[in-house]
Amino acid sequence: MKKIPFYFLMAFALMLGSCGDDTAAGELTDEELYEFQGFNMKPYDIPIMIMLPDETANIGASTKPEVIHVEDDFKWELHVGPNFHMIIDDWGSDRKMVVDEKKRLAGLNFYNIKYLVDEPEFILYEQTLKVDGKKGVSKKIGVEHKTYHVYGQKVINDITYVFRSRDEGYEKVIIDLMAKSIKSVKPLEGK
Repeated sequence: MKKIPFYFLMAFALMLGSCGDDTAAGELTDEELYEFQGFNMKPYDIPIMIMLPDETANIGASTKPEVIHVEDDFKWELHVGPNFHMIIDDWGSDRKMVVDEKKRLAGLNFYNIKYLVDEPEFILYEQTLKVDGKKGVSKKIGVEHKTYHVYGQKVINDITYVFRSRDEGYEKVIIDLMAKSIKSVKPLEGK
């Protein structure tokens, strides 16, 4: 019996382990979406299905999402209870919205930005207020101001839509739910 070199066995094991891993490519499993329900946005002029937190998500979510949109405007506000407020913007043919947002964030002088997820069309980040005080003052003085934000773009029927958290951000648990909602966006058939 011939001996197979160890590195060939390791390479084969790595290939087997990576098969079928759709979550790395942004696909969510049914288990990850168990606290969500589908919401059709076609009546609001966006031909998508988005998964939104339901009452079991324990964030104070109502059972019926509310959409605020002025006809012929390029902005939608999506509320699911008092603790989930997502903004959707129509950016037409501009395909570099995440790149532009990262440039904007790099120019913020009062905040430290730490990317927790950094993908070409999706970012999730922690924003911490920089505290600059007098020399010699203890670093423990003051209140830490940390918020979490999410920003993603999806191209649906050749239109770029940006899905983002409100400007003031949220706690991490809310942003994690919002991130799942954004990653769940699927175009509806039949435009």
